[in-house]
Amino acid sequence: MSQPPRPDALAPGHTPLLDVKYLRFLDVLYRTRRLSHTAHLLDQSPPTMSIWLAALRERFGDPLFVRMADGMQPTPRVEAMMPLVRSALAALQGLVADPDDFDPGTATRHFRLCMSDGSILTLLPGLLSQIRRKAPNVRLEAIRIGADVPQLLANGEADLALGYLPVLENGFYQQALFEQVWVCLANPAHPLIRSGLDIDTYAAARHVDIPQGTGHAMLKAALARQQIQRQVCLEIPVYLGLPAIVSGSDLIATVPSLTGYTLARVSGLDVYPCPVPMPPFMVMQYWHERFHLDPGNRWLRRQVYEVCAGRGR
Repeated sequence: MSQPPRPDALAPGHTPLLDVKYLRFLDVLYRTRRLSHTAHLLDQSPPTMSIWLAALRERFGDPLFVRMADGMQPTPRVEAMMPLVRSALAALQGLVADPDDFDPGTATRHFRLCMSDGSILTLLPGLLSQIRRKAPNVRLEAIRIGADVPQLLANGEADLALGYLPVLENGFYQQALFEQVWVCLANPAHPLIRSGLDIDTYAAARHVDIPQGTGHAMLKAALARQQIQRQVCLEIPVYLGLPAIVSGSDLIATVPSLTGYTLARVSGLDVYPCPVPMPPFMVMQYWHERFHLDPGNRWLRRQVYEVCAGRGR
């Protein structure tokens, strides 16, 4: 029986290169950690996957993936190779991508967006309305922003991330959408606030806190610089229920401006500029370089940008 061609088999005198199928194999196995799952995703048989892995091991002189209790774990050689493997795949995808081959009127694509609680509240309704109007068969799914955002974007398990995510740097593109400042929400009958909210009143008041996201870290740092120790009486994980809590108590909530004005508009709360000096922050959309030229991803980014235009004001 003839042997499969080595992954570096080329005409004499040429620099050995990996076949594209081996690049895809490395990428999928790195994500799945399972040869059987990789075989399914690549529409190959499990024995073929074993043959490909053996050929690559011979080519690189390294085990590449080691079978362990929790799956096929990559060696340091694979960890070092993966950025180059994925860049090569992205470049090859870009070569054959047609910028006009995404038709929103007929597309049935499923887009997944990593979003903060505030973005779901303030941006998702407008984005959903626009996309349903232009692409009625497209499905949207919102995913809560977490520590796995870089991996989700790199693996193609999410298309975009919306928010303030300074940790996304190498390998990611970003686009500024609008600027946010911090505001305070209060009951119109708040006993300490008469004509405005100054820093002394802010320090003396009691607060409800939503300690989520990287933006909140900026707020904590600003409070520390001003040596303000807030009297936090309640912590909640999301903005759900915040209007009812503030309108029914003397607690003050410090939130990003777009979220604050959105909540105030539907609940009759008063909005005050946060008296604690701190710089504004920029809400961005982020995507991985692997999908920079993907027509569907490009279309989705345009819709997000259009919906967000002017939101900072």
